Amino acid sequence: MKIRILCFIFSFITLISCDVASSGVSSPDENVNVKFFLNKEGSFFYTINYNQKAIIDTSYVGFEFTNAPSLNKGFIAKVKKPNEVNETWQMPWGEQLNVVNNYKEIVVELQERDDLQRKLNLVFRVYNDGVGFRYEFPEQENLKEVFIKEEQTEFNLTEDYKTFWIPGDWDIYEHLYSTTKLSEIDAKNYKVNSALAQTSIPENAVNTPVTLVGEDGIHLSLHEAALVDYSGMTLKVDTKNLKFTSNLVGSKNTEHKVKRELPFKTPWRTIQIANNAPDLIESNLIVNLNEPNKLGDVSWFTPMKYTGVWWEMHLGKSSWDYGMEMVDGKWKDTGKAHGKHGATTENVKRFIDFSAKNNIKGVLVEGWNTGWERWIGFEDREGVFDFVTPYPDYNLDEVTAYAKEKGVQIIMHHETSAATQTYEKQQDTAYALMQKYGMHAVKSGYVGKIIPKGEYHHGQYMVYQYNNAAIKAAKYQVAVNAHEPIKATGLRRTYPNIISREGLRGQEFNAWSPDGGNPPEHLSIVAFTRMLAGPIDFTPGIFNIKFDEYRKENQVNTTLAHQLALYVVIYSPVQMAADLVAHYEANPKPLQFIKDVGVDWSETKVLNGEVGDYVTIARKERKTDNWFLGSITDENAREIEIDFSFLEAKTIYEATIYKDGKTAHWNKNPLDIIINNKELDKNSKLKFNLASGGGLAISLKKKN
Repeated sequence: MKIRILCFIFSFITLISCDVASSGVSSPDENVNVKFFLNKEGSFFYTINYNQKAIIDTSYVGFEFTNAPSLNKGFIAKVKKPNEVNETWQMPWGEQLNVVNNYKEIVVELQERDDLQRKLNLVFRVYNDGVGFRYEFPEQENLKEVFIKEEQTEFNLTEDYKTFWIPGDWDIYEHLYSTTKLSEIDAKNYKVNSALAQTSIPENAVNTPVTLVGEDGIHLSLHEAALVDYSGMTLKVDTKNLKFTSNLVGSKNTEHKVKRELPFKTPWRTIQIANNAPDLIESNLIVNLNEPNKLGDVSWFTPMKYTGVWWEMHLGKSSWDYGMEMVDGKWKDTGKAHGKHGATTENVKRFIDFSAKNNIKGVLVEGWNTGWERWIGFEDREGVFDFVTPYPDYNLDEVTAYAKEKGVQIIMHHETSAATQTYEKQQDTAYALMQKYGMHAVKSGYVGKIIPKGEYHHGQYMVYQYNNAAIKAAKYQVAVNAHEPIKATGLRRTYPNIISREGLRGQEFNAWSPDGGNPPEHLSIVAFTRMLAGPIDFTPGIFNIKFDEYRKENQVNTTLAHQLALYVVIYSPVQMAADLVAHYEANPKPLQFIKDVGVDWSETKVLNGEVGDYVTIARKERKTDNWFLGSITDENAREIEIDFSFLEAKTIYEATIYKDGKTAHWNKNPLDIIINNKELDKNSKLKFNLASGGGLAISLKKKN
């Protein structure tokens, strides 16, 4: 690119669009370099180099409105002097305790030259592990409110990257990942699972995080951070020119996709950059771009493992509904209960007893409240559920008192059936009930098409709903684990009661999906895509892999050792031991790992991995300083070497190793597992064989 004018002043740079004018900012280590330009029409674009190689070429920005002319050209610009920030903050819970937040920030002030003289600022933060930028609409005379039809943010790539993607569905994230060249992405012809309750793929677009791997080993992941009162962003694909362009989730009810009064800030657009796959997982770019903790002390939430009435319902052993009928506008016990109801006082007590015996601090109870008889398949679901009335066979007083006596917390469940107005009206009452019984965590669900009709799960309307449900929950000391959610964008830093969420194709698909469930490679992709956004409630720990007594056509497509490894590999501060109590009691030796493994960490080390193939992660527990390691592979068996140099010096660890047996295979022999003990220290190096679809789990406790 030929630069014909560069106007530079020490305190700030003024860009006047002659042919091209430019400025820029680099990361603290100087490896990531962002440059900004105005072309002769006064349009603003940026480029990004990494280690002196162009990874993002000429990429324009701007907005299209329904209530005003587009804002994308005719600019002059002032670029303020870069500011460097280097701080360390602490996670109240998380993958690590201390988080370094080191970046250089630069503000570009754009202003139109015409009569309107509308203003738009761009703020770039450049880290050693990537770039975040967002738009700021400052208070101004000629623009008071915007109706955004589309955000025109481009990511013009310089290579036909190997891309790991799911379609840019406006309504759901529960798709299997595809692995193709960027030029081969075809989301419009993606085969959607017939079991999904709702789906909408209007463009050849992908959802984020989308992860790309270059021929020279450079890894990129594009996403967003701090999604607040805005629409979720998908990325429209230009397969010919190898370019992504923002495509905001819209609504059938309005021409615009976002409505905001000025002043306001958009979410950050993020590009994580690494030399290898493990460094992507260790990046803290997404959480760092969010504002600091606004809640203060959240010690009332305790990271925990939990069991619950959940998997048995997906298997068909029991049901969510009781069998009540609606009579004169009220739910009545007509004596026609079908006898398969799972959330009974007696059944929940069994889970409480098991949890109390096995270092598991929580029990999730789904199907406890009235309304499940007609919650799905009905257009009008408003008013179906209430969130305080239990079925007749579930004694809330008795169960909560029993749990408290045993030192176990009951985790509340709120299935909204996507009837947002009903849930919004009842939230205070529902959260107050939880506070009364000392419940500090809720799993919320939003299955089905959103009501009001015409809204989508990932549009501005629902972003507001999800975030405000969590903010309100904090007032009652309630932490939220959302299913069928908006994407994770690091808001857990600002509101640390946002503890986990689904937002991917979960374990339940293995129980009933008509396409055979999740393939062995699934979580080897998820670790480098969806998990970059934040904690995942995946519900691992299935021991009865085949479950033929319930569903002969389905199974979990991993080995048992793989299921154990997930407690370390897939991060969440709440981790479910998802299988039936009987299956755990029949397998006490592998159960020991679930009893031992932590959920809250002071350090995380990603030891090796390749996107879609395998990954090995070690995490250090906060309270005990014990280490736990998990490794998983795809359908390919492989040998890996583990270097234990992350362990504390001059310390001997007693390692309990849970590894695939010699004949282990995700389909042919998934239960073949070998458990042995060994003393290890930081000088130890060991080789392990991972079976097809297999895994490795190790607990490392300091020897007294």
